[in-house]
Amino acid sequence: MKSDTPRGLTRRQLLFSSMTGLAAGAAATAKAATLTGIPPWQPFDHNGPMHYDSPGWRFFTEDEVRVVTAMVDRLIPADELSVSGSDAGCVVFMDRQLAGSYGDASRLYMSAPFQEGTPEQGDQSRFTPRERVRLGLTGLEKLCQSRHRQSFSGLTAEQQDALLAELEKGGISLEGMDSKLFFEQVLGNTMEGFFGDPIYGGNRDMVSWKMIGFPGARYDYRRYIAQHNQKLDLVPISIIGGDSWNARASK
Repeated sequence: MKSDTPRGLTRRQLLFSSMTGLAAGAAATAKAATLTGIPPWQPFDHNGPMHYDSPGWRFFTEDEVRVVTAMVDRLIPADELSVSGSDAGCVVFMDRQLAGSYGDASRLYMSAPFQEGTPEQGDQSRFTPRERVRLGLTGLEKLCQSRHRQSFSGLTAEQQDALLAELEKGGISLEGMDSKLFFEQVLGNTMEGFFGDPIYGGNRDMVSWKMIGFPGARYDYRRYIAQHNQKLDLVPISIIGGDSWNARASK
C-alpha cells in the first residue's frame, strides 16, 4: 500500500531550501552602505563619449567639413526659430560619431549576404556609415566639379537645394555610392545631431529642445503630472546634468 507521505525531499522543497540558504548567506556577508552627496561616478564611465569640446576634427578633413557644413545648413537653415544646423553643432556630432564605433559599425552584424530587403528589415547595405559618407562626399565633389567647376560649398543656395533634392530622389549617379543612401545618411545624422542630447556634440545650448519645449533628461516629473494642457516653460536639462553643457569644437 502506498504511503501518502513522500519520502525524503521533494524537488520543490529542495529548490526552496537551496534558495533560502543562498539568501541567508548573502545577507550575512553583504554590507549596506548609504551614499550621500555627489555620486562617486560620472555618466558613461564604462563607455564614455568622446571629448566633444576638444579642438580639431576626428574623422572629417577640412575640405569635407566645408561641404558637410554647407549641406547641413541647407537641411537646417538659420531662421527665426533656431540657428543653423552647423551652428547647432551637427557637423561636430557627425564627426565624432563617424570616428567612433558607430562609424565603423563594429557593433552591428555586417557580414554577407548583402541584398535589398523589405522596408521592415531596414538597411541591408554593406557600407558602414563612414564609407557611405566618405564615398558620398567624394562622388558629390566630382559631380559638382563636372557640372559647375567648383565644390558643393561654393554653389549658390538654390544650386545646393536643387542638388540635395536630386540626391534625395536618387536621381543622381554618384561614383561609388548610391545617392539616395548617401543623402539619407547625412539627413539622419543631421537630425540626430540637432535633436539629440548636447553631450554628444550637437544641439548646442539645447537650442532645439528650447525651440520645441522639450524639458530634457529630467529625473522626476511627479510635480507636473496633474498639470494637463499647461505650458510648463521648464529649462531643458542634459544627461550630463544642468543646462550649461555646450560642446564646441574648433572649425
